[in-house]
Amino acid sequence: MRSERGFTLLEVLIALAILALALPILLGLRNWDLDLHARARELTTATILAQEKLVETELGALLPLGETGGEFLSTPLGSQATPEMTNRPANYRWKRIVSPTPLPVVREIKIQVLWPRGEIEERVEVSTYVFSTSASGF
Repeated sequence: MRSERGFTLLEVLIALAILALALPILLGLRNWDLDLHARARELTTATILAQEKLVETELGALLPLGETGGEFLSTPLGSQATPEMTNRPANYRWKRIVSPTPLPVVREIKIQVLWPRGEIEERVEVSTYVFSTSASGF
């Protein structure tokens, strides 16, 4: 008589229990990865927008002390509209803070880009210093 070997009921139940534990963990890791990817995309977009506003500030006229802000335009200043620019991300705002420094001819300029992410508001900040070569300072 030949005996057939197969899996016992206990082995099948243990395999199903391992699968039942592993599957939710793997799906949770996948969701975490998707969230990290979305956050990285948002941070990259905010950094590019902050750099754009910083260059616009450096090329523009000297700014008075204080804080200004607004929404990003659909087309950057001095640019012609292209399909990439007309599909710019929404919900991003900017804030420019011009502060004095110990040197009377130098000002610190901070650019903050803000956007909503769930219940909180995310922020990226870049800063630079500008100076005036005129004798009057600013």
